[in-house]
Amino acid sequence: MTRRKKGSNPIRLLILLLLAGAGAYFSLVVVPTTPPLFIPTNTPTTSPQSYVTNAESLASQGKFTQAIQVYNQAVQSDPKNAGIYINLARLQIYTGNFKDAKTNVETALMLNPNNSLGEAMMGYILGNEGDYLGAEGALDKAISLDPNNAIAYAYYTEVLVLEINDQKNELGALDKATAYSRKALDLNSNLMETHRSRGDLLENTSNYEEAVTEFQAAIAINPNISDLHLALGRNYRALQQLPKAIEEFNRANALNPFDPLANTYISRTYLQSGDYAKAVQYAAAAIKVSPNDPYLYGNLGVAYYGSKQYKEAIDALKLAVRGGTTADGAAVQGLPLDYNIRIMEYYYKYGLALARSGIAGSCGEALQISQMIQQVVPNDETSVYNAQEMPKICHELITGTATPTKPPTGAQVAPTKKP
Repeated sequence: MTRRKKGSNPIRLLILLLLAGAGAYFSLVVVPTTPPLFIPTNTPTTSPQSYVTNAESLASQGKFTQAIQVYNQAVQSDPKNAGIYINLARLQIYTGNFKDAKTNVETALMLNPNNSLGEAMMGYILGNEGDYLGAEGALDKAISLDPNNAIAYAYYTEVLVLEINDQKNELGALDKATAYSRKALDLNSNLMETHRSRGDLLENTSNYEEAVTEFQAAIAINPNISDLHLALGRNYRALQQLPKAIEEFNRANALNPFDPLANTYISRTYLQSGDYAKAVQYAAAAIKVSPNDPYLYGNLGVAYYGSKQYKEAIDALKLAVRGGTTADGAAVQGLPLDYNIRIMEYYYKYGLALARSGIAGSCGEALQISQMIQQVVPNDETSVYNAQEMPKICHELITGTATPTKPPTGAQVAPTKKP
């Protein structure tokens, strides 16, 4: 009863006061500024316009692959912007990717059915797919939506040229193409497409010097499209300016090394000048890019034939005309004989190589090729002449006697305008 109560501890009291103050500070200051747990924080996003600006910059530098990738990001960022799809498709057309370009143009037209440029691009794509009726319908619509759309007239010109070359054109197509190519330039001479279309028409009407001028103007506007350099090179070659032609083909190859056409054109140019070793070299380089293309084996075989390497010519040309599997396992589908200049050349050079090779049994197949040519393409003077030479060559080899004949005018060498 006489024990005193224990007094309070000042140190303990001080600790409790400090803890209480810290708790109050945490509740009032720290907690409100702390983001909730397990909720993702906001991150800065790139605006669609920033993507477009970046893509345009890359495209101006000729970096089309990177520009296309950035445009795809822009599409994801703003999927309802028809203009982005149009810009993306235009670059895909430049690079020959018509499949993806068509998809993007279709999307743009769904978002904006009255887009004149979109309709013009659709017409151009359909024309390159061989759907000429659909192409002309789309291009007519593009012009009705905007009568001053220079690109629509330019694309229309190129589609009409395709029709003429494919012999699917109506009467007056050449006159129409001529008028439209001039209309495109009158409306806007600062566009690559207007000069390209005019050059395309001039090349296909054998006005090579004027075509060179137009393709040079197109390249001055946009030097980063490989097809423009291919076209300029073809026209230099037609004018027998072979070094300039090879220079342009090499520029095209540097811009698009995944296209075998540049090396093929270089090969044909060296073949034209009689440099068969280089013709073989570049023909083989083209095959490495596209090992399933029968035309490339035909081109290689023609180069081997020019250098009198008949066995090698037979191996390559057989793949072109008969098809088969290469030593590297590539499957090649043979080309049926028709009036295509190159295919006829592959067949008669194959038959001639067989006849000249001296390989046992080769004359039997040479005679089969001879008969096939005379039956399937009897109206082609060059092919028929060479077909008739095959049995004569075989007879000379067997008997050791020569029976010289004079070929018809111009029948020995096939035209070499284009591969």
